[in-house]
Amino acid sequence: MEEKFIEAVGRNQHRFGLALEPSQIEKLAGYCRLVRQQNDLLHLVAPCSEEEFAVRHILESLTLLEYLPAGAAFADVGSGAGLPALPCLLVREDLTGVLIESKLKKGRFLEETISGLGLGGRVRLINRQFEEISRPEVGFVTCRALDKFTQKLPRLLKWSKKSVLLFFGGNALRAELEKNRLKFGEKLMPMSEQRFLFIAENRAR
Repeated sequence: MEEKFIEAVGRNQHRFGLALEPSQIEKLAGYCRLVRQQNDLLHLVAPCSEEEFAVRHILESLTLLEYLPAGAAFADVGSGAGLPALPCLLVREDLTGVLIESKLKKGRFLEETISGLGLGGRVRLINRQFEEISRPEVGFVTCRALDKFTQKLPRLLKWSKKSVLLFFGGNALRAELEKNRLKFGEKLMPMSEQRFLFIAENRAR
């Protein structure tokens, strides 16, 4: 199964503007294996094939890299399985991240995964709701699968002010961003017709 993942990443990465080294793809495969081992128990991602995992979860997550300058620090809100943060951290050793995940079991998975992947020196886990903490000292805030994302967006915008937002979503999220009068750009995910990365500078409100 792991061979199918590696082959899918290698075959499709050019569509995402990526040129990963074999060693980087091996690291991503190791992460994929850890998610797969716990997925039936923790429901980290929806059931999918190795190719879909490679494209939708890994390669789409790596689209963040275009917007993260050298040495960037970012927070991943509602990190869940560690997406999009962990793939980015695995292939860019200059990045540091704060993973914010409120569910205890997923938090334990992330803690073990961060350690198992050797990322402990560059990643901090906060097992709380984002509303319960102050925004970490980061320049970027990303979010991909936060529960009730559109409902929580006004609170998330207030929480993440003075940072660059990198939010994954579809038409419903776009409408909510417009409703909150946020100016943003968007990038359609390759191999998709309805998944986007929305990019915005969240000025003080």
